Amino acid sequence: MSRITIYSTGTCPICDKAKLLFKKWNLDYKESRVDLEQSALKEMLSITNHARTVPQIVIDDKWIGGFTELTELHMDGELDDLINT
Repeated sequence: MSRITIYSTGTCPICDKAKLLFKKWNLDYKESRVDLEQSALKEMLSITNHARTVPQIVIDDKWIGGFTELTELHMDGELDDLINT
């Protein structure tokens, strides 16, 4: 089971960028398409306190936010701490 979940849609270029970064970093992730699965949308809304944008990224059941927050965590070296625990 993947420790990383990306809530996305099929038409989101920023979602694609986030997925490419995880692939580049050799990190497995689960993609939950909120445009195709009502249950995925409900789950995302619950976890993110009703975030309205995608991608929304969760690592080990901890909501980290979207693409901007992902790149900030990486640049600050905090993503490694999350992934390596």
